[in-house]
Amino acid sequence: MLLGSDYPLLSVFWSILFFTFFFLWIFITIQVVVDIFRSRDLKGWAKALWLLLLIVGPPFLGVLIYLIARGGKMHQHQIDAAKQQEEAFSEYVKQAGGGSNVADQLHKLSDLKDKGVITQGEFDAQKAKLLS
Repeated sequence: MLLGSDYPLLSVFWSILFFTFFFLWIFITIQVVVDIFRSRDLKGWAKALWLLLLIVGPPFLGVLIYLIARGGKMHQHQIDAAKQQEEAFSEYVKQAGGGSNVADQLHKLSDLKDKGVITQGEFDAQKAKLLS
């Protein structure tokens, strides 16, 4: 007797569909909870009430109400977070790769000295400041 012979193909399909939607619901619920804590326009009590609705209320209803009421803001919060991460990464790269930035600044200082805008003493002071 085969191992799967007593479990029909349609039951396998429904089981896979059920588990897919179950894990999708868990993923969306986690995203909603993250958005509740991330949103700056909600204050403490509003966040607590949303979390209470998610925990105590019917499982799908709390997530559905949140997505209807604040779905657009949820998307905007994700965009804002991505922009902040990108800016932080860019700033880190600029700090980590400071060698080329210092070289550019030294070149500009040299041009200013050659044009007579700054004196040799000012050039040396700024150069020491950049190289330290």
